[in-house]
Amino acid sequence: MPKGGDGSTNHWFESIADHLNETYLRYSFTKTTNEEVDHIISQLGLHPGDRVLDVGCGPGRHSVELARRGIRCHGIDISQRFLELAAESAAEEGLTDLATFDRVDARQLEFSNEFDGAFSLCEGAFGLQGGPALEDAPNLAADQRILSGMGQALRSGRRLLVAAFSAYFLVANLENIENSNEFDLMTATRHEHTEVRNPAGRALATELWTTCFTPRELWMMAEMAGLEPLQIRSVHSGEDWKAESLVADHPELVLLARRP
Repeated sequence: MPKGGDGSTNHWFESIADHLNETYLRYSFTKTTNEEVDHIISQLGLHPGDRVLDVGCGPGRHSVELARRGIRCHGIDISQRFLELAAESAAEEGLTDLATFDRVDARQLEFSNEFDGAFSLCEGAFGLQGGPALEDAPNLAADQRILSGMGQALRSGRRLLVAAFSAYFLVANLENIENSNEFDLMTATRHEHTEVRNPAGRALATELWTTCFTPRELWMMAEMAGLEPLQIRSVHSGEDWKAESLVADHPELVLLARRP
């Protein structure tokens, strides 16, 4: 894949993010930020002064909310425009010392023993490695590198939280997938043909590729990354983060793991 000017690999999501701009924050799944950050803090055992890594931070909604609570957060994303929006939000609230942002390809993380926690929610990076980003079909090498890089970024004994779309949910709802969408049974990747609108309301016809996972798959990937998996449960971004177990009618899974 082609390289960006800073050495990062270009990704199919960049042009979508550039077009969406701040309208990303109008989607319903972004409306439970406070609840999600409560969960991040509780599950990762964070306290004011701790430093956490937000992988695929987008416009920075989790990073800025963590900063409001006195937790230092470093957000990374492939989209320069999303990073600019995140930095603007932090600056408006005087939080630039607590919330920092940098353009980094999540597949090329190079942090080591630096963070008290790490997370990637709402398919911000993990799970977006299908379609044109797939390097050697049909494998999970790119998502595995993201998970391994997040684990290496942690200090010993600290935790990470990763959300992924549930393959169980997709298979159970195959009959509800529109004709314009497809589900590849080999790569477990949903291919969507959709429209996204910019702040002026201009529509862009685009494609999305979301890789889906089973709980067992996530558990094994965590072990391959040298992590100790602790729990996998079901959530529904924008609606329900309260489920304490696995349920088939929630579209997302959340992996909690610890670096030994």
